[in-house]
Amino acid sequence: MALENPFEVSADMEKFLCDRLLDADQPISERFRALFSLRNLRGPAPREALVRATRDSSNLLAHEAAFALGQMQDVQAISALENVLNDLSLHPIVRHEAAEALGAIGLESVIPLLTKSLKSDPAPEVQETCELAIRRIKEQKNRANRDEKNCVATSPFLSVDPARPSTLYSSVEQLREVLLNEEESMYERYAALFALRNQGGDSAVSAIIASLGARSALLRHEVAYVLGQLQNKDAIAALSKVLEDVDEHPMVRHEAAEALGSIADSKSVELLNHFALDPEPIVSQSCEVALNMLEFERAGKSFEFLFLRTPQVQ
Repeated sequence: MALENPFEVSADMEKFLCDRLLDADQPISERFRALFSLRNLRGPAPREALVRATRDSSNLLAHEAAFALGQMQDVQAISALENVLNDLSLHPIVRHEAAEALGAIGLESVIPLLTKSLKSDPAPEVQETCELAIRRIKEQKNRANRDEKNCVATSPFLSVDPARPSTLYSSVEQLREVLLNEEESMYERYAALFALRNQGGDSAVSAIIASLGARSALLRHEVAYVLGQLQNKDAIAALSKVLEDVDEHPMVRHEAAEALGSIADSKSVELLNHFALDPEPIVSQSCEVALNMLEFERAGKSFEFLFLRTPQVQ
């Protein structure tokens, strides 16, 4: 269910944000400022602007718009997200994010479509995302049926996660073993990842960094995302190696760039400036956005036009 509007904004401001998001002549960082702001709003105009943005020529912006719709948990966006997932002409990173968003919204009615894409989508990262989304929806239903309190766990990082943090294991060593086990299901590995993130500490961060060597690009991208959430400087070397690897999947390099931007030491900034010229737009635009966010942060200003919380970039 969609959350209530945390902001009361004028019609002029709402129109400004929608127009700014959809204006392809604006710098990508300005469009992201509008996107993060619209994520804090509810209603038909913000939703429609984000839906239109899922078809943008920038795959980075399009995937972020789909992510935002999932984080907003707006059931009115389901039909548009289903269309995105079904459209094989769209970049896999956009289809992946549509599938994740459908899982975040959590209605059982989308399971048949997710099952279809799980079996037919040519991209492994999309297939794996559909597997995660189906499991998340079923887990949510099972907990609700058992009348468990807090059947949808609230992340301490204000994100709607693709998997509920594992409660099967309590020790970092056990969680690390699950996370690094290539024979384990993707959902259980994600659950271990989020449990480690929530525990924090040097040994948990070490386990998360080790999983950057996983076979699955989807898992590697989520690991980089989590390291960005944690903002732990011990991850800088590993994340830098990911960003520098031109043979790595763009979605993983993109998340590494975003994570380095959140850590923001001098070496990270140097790398971001270098790879802002990367020939892969998903990577170069990620670096550009990360650098622009840093400029606002260092100036003591909000990157968003409307500020409620630090945006969870995906």
